[in-house]
Amino acid sequence: MHFKHPEILYFLFLLIVPILVHLFQLRRFKTSYFTNVRFLKELAVQTRKSSKIKKRLLLATRLLLLICAILAFAQPFFEAKDSKNASNEMYIILDNSFSMQAKGKKGELLKRAVQELLENTPENAQFSLLTNTENYWNTDIKSSKSSLQNLKYSATPFELSSILAKVKAHKSAHKKDIVIITDAVGLAEKDIKNIDPEEKPYFIIPEAEQKNNVSIDSVYINQTLENFYEIGVSLSAYDEDFKPVSTALYNQNKLIAKTIINFDAKKKKINFTIPKEAFHGYVSIEDNGLTYDNKLYFSISKAKKTNVISIGEPEKSNFLSRIYTSAEFNYNNYSLSSLDYNGLEKQNTIILNELVEIPQALQTTLKAFVSKGGNLVVIPSEKSSVANLNTFLGNLGKIQFNNLQTESKLITKINFDHPLFSGVFENKITNFQYPKTNASFAVSSPYPAVLSYEDQSAFVTAVQSQVSGVIVFSAPINAVNSNFQQSPLIVPLFYKIAQNNQKTGVNALTIGNNQPYFVDVLLTKDAILEVRGNEDSFIPIQQVLNNKVKLTFNDFPETAGNYSVFDKKEWVENLSFNYKRTESDLSQVNTNVVSDFKTADTISTIFNTLQTERTDSQIWKWFVIFALLFLALEMAIIKFVK
Repeated sequence: MHFKHPEILYFLFLLIVPILVHLFQLRRFKTSYFTNVRFLKELAVQTRKSSKIKKRLLLATRLLLLICAILAFAQPFFEAKDSKNASNEMYIILDNSFSMQAKGKKGELLKRAVQELLENTPENAQFSLLTNTENYWNTDIKSSKSSLQNLKYSATPFELSSILAKVKAHKSAHKKDIVIITDAVGLAEKDIKNIDPEEKPYFIIPEAEQKNNVSIDSVYINQTLENFYEIGVSLSAYDEDFKPVSTALYNQNKLIAKTIINFDAKKKKINFTIPKEAFHGYVSIEDNGLTYDNKLYFSISKAKKTNVISIGEPEKSNFLSRIYTSAEFNYNNYSLSSLDYNGLEKQNTIILNELVEIPQALQTTLKAFVSKGGNLVVIPSEKSSVANLNTFLGNLGKIQFNNLQTESKLITKINFDHPLFSGVFENKITNFQYPKTNASFAVSSPYPAVLSYEDQSAFVTAVQSQVSGVIVFSAPINAVNSNFQQSPLIVPLFYKIAQNNQKTGVNALTIGNNQPYFVDVLLTKDAILEVRGNEDSFIPIQQVLNNKVKLTFNDFPETAGNYSVFDKKEWVENLSFNYKRTESDLSQVNTNVVSDFKTADTISTIFNTLQTERTDSQIWKWFVIFALLFLALEMAIIKFVK
């Protein structure tokens, strides 16, 4: 037992006062004379005996009364079980990712969690509230009521480790109580490995009753016909036992086509045929699962020709003119002597085809061309100077040439996962008619090869960046040195090289991916591009690169949809943004990682537990009650005991 005011216990010395009063009777007795006391003798004996008992009872009750009164003023209490953490600060981490749209017993998981916070958080409780994107420090339930009621689902995935890092960085003199409300979709060991052992959090994991969900994963041009596009739509079904799903295609909010999909497999692909013209719309489905992945917005720009030039001897570049046809490309070939350097910045792709020497002026121009988003292809000549090539390539990456090797090699390996071959092959081909080279350079490079020889050395290597691409061949591909020009690989390879980082096909950007986007526009001085949607607008980070502008969006926009790029009031181009599909699979709930932590069903359970474990048991009221009882007992003794 502990006392809030132990100094008051010194008043217990006052107990000696009633003892002294009862030991020394200071009252003077007055003598009374009676004529005959024979009849009073027995009564006097009895009176002295009862008087002695009464005095002792009064002494005991007065001592107990005084003791109880003094103890009551000292305010005794029993210390709480967890009293050392009574001053802890409360941090509530609320997952508002899209997976919290799933429905539990009482509705959507996020809305139910918000309602419980509003109903069960004590009004005098101070706490900090952290969501996927917003932080509310040192607030209370009244101050944060409006924010909670207006809390929206976030396109930012729930990353517990980064939110806990914010909590840890929030300096405080007190320890922390952390309450984490999440459905645990995608929760991993790495998210909790850095949790301080002394600050083990409480987990509230609401469970979704309905885990079936259908997601639109991607939209792409499956086939380009003369007057039409064949649009492919990829969908995924999570969990099992799915009903037919209605799928519709809209252009400018106008219904173009509609169909019903029966899921006989987890993955499904369907096709729509649309006119070969600009498109700005979306694909939508209707299912009973999550709603955020039921739409995928996309745009198709009006077809523009890609500008490609090759620099080298015309007779060695004839094969390129057959690949880069006038229907899709503006292709030209120049010899080194007739090259106009001023026209290079207007190109999308430049091919150095078997130049013996790359002049210093051209090296400088090409370095600037690549830095501003251009694609460069380097095909060496057997007579190329290794030192000259390495000096040039050293400014573009870490690819270095070694000595020429005069031995025949077969090109046997295709890197199907490389971006240059994305969407080219339906199946991974392992046995095909292998092309060969008679002489090649040994190349050292840290970058993955696009095509490789049978000895695993690189034939084609690509230095990919968010802005540009540099593709390097390790051998000449003229008809004398190689039969690669007759290989079926040459067409898709050079076709994809020319369109690398160019806007071809479907435009469907993902919010938060930070993938730069290039807009073909010539801006006037101090002009700024603005991205506008139906409900909001923003100005992205932008960099002017010759005849184009590089846009970086970071975490903007916040809402998926169709947007447009404007130069002041002039429309420039259409864009489409979508949420990441990382939350679509509700079966990824991983509660095992929190098995070592405390869990609760509701926030009220946690508050009640903390209050019970950290509140001292006050017992001074009992001593007040006992003091009153002894006072009543004293009065009863005085009145009724003779």
